[in-house]
Amino acid sequence: MATNQQIILAARPTGMPDESHLVLQEAPMPEPVDGEVLLKTIYLSLDPYMRGRMSDAASYANPVAVGDVMTGGTVSEVVESRYDGLAPGDIVLSHAGWQAYSTAPGMALRKLDPKAAPISTAVGVMGMPGFTAYVGLLDLGQPKAGETVVVSAAAGAVGQVVGQIAKIKGCRVVGVAGAEDKCRHVVEAYGFDACVNYKDDDFEAQLDKACPDGIDVYFENVGGKVFDAVMKRVNVFARIPVCGRIAHYNQTELPEGPDRLIPFMGKVLVKRLMLRGFIQTDHIERQPDFLKDMAGWIQSGQVKYQEDIVDGLENAVSAFQGLLEGKNRGKMLVRVAEDPTRKA
Repeated sequence: MATNQQIILAARPTGMPDESHLVLQEAPMPEPVDGEVLLKTIYLSLDPYMRGRMSDAASYANPVAVGDVMTGGTVSEVVESRYDGLAPGDIVLSHAGWQAYSTAPGMALRKLDPKAAPISTAVGVMGMPGFTAYVGLLDLGQPKAGETVVVSAAAGAVGQVVGQIAKIKGCRVVGVAGAEDKCRHVVEAYGFDACVNYKDDDFEAQLDKACPDGIDVYFENVGGKVFDAVMKRVNVFARIPVCGRIAHYNQTELPEGPDRLIPFMGKVLVKRLMLRGFIQTDHIERQPDFLKDMAGWIQSGQVKYQEDIVDGLENAVSAFQGLLEGKNRGKMLVRVAEDPTRKA
């Protein structure tokens, strides 16, 4: 009998997760029951939120249980169907996690049209990362033409889309990234007005030059020194959608230094700042608008995207480590099986 490959959460990591926490194992091939389909994973999405799901700390979603398959969005092919609405060969958006095969209720899956867009985009620019950028910037950041929008992790799956939507809305867009080639890419490929490297010694001076009129919207993906630098330059009534804090995800203790909460809250008051943490699932009613707008922007060339694809489930852990370290170039995906829709 054929077997399945799975990566399970074997232990909760402290610091950076590795192969002792995320273990590749073989398991029996799952079998669908009535109303279900058997799925073969084609693309596995790797996203920063997964680090939080490895922890048992209280959060907006339940943690992955030790011994369970690691969670994750996927694009899958139907292999066997016991659900009237889907047939073998159909491509669907699923949430199979870090495994090669899975079963799922057919009614919980969204069928994809490979002719409308590459199927990988369903977990990228046309999926959760793109939707996160859309609702975070438009609904919470509320950019206005002529304002300055700064986005951290600018070359990542969310950041690259945030910047392009801000340009569509007539803003000056400044990216922050951790490598010179990333900075060049977001300017040359995505039309950002500027991008600064937070690893440069003169990072703050570069940020000043890039934002001569201060910062009106800061899309927060990172935290750390980037957040500290931006907060020195925010304008009155600036809006700060808080999407992620990837610089802190592997910290095992609080950083040393003085408690800066009191002066920070003073700035929130004096500058009348709006900071809002958000989770994209809280805004699901906006998804039809997103799918319509994003499809149009991609078709018109106003939004472009980059994918960073690693082959093989066995390489998922190292790819995830690279994502947490900022080594990815664009949306991070694992190609678990051959994409049958991809042109040779």
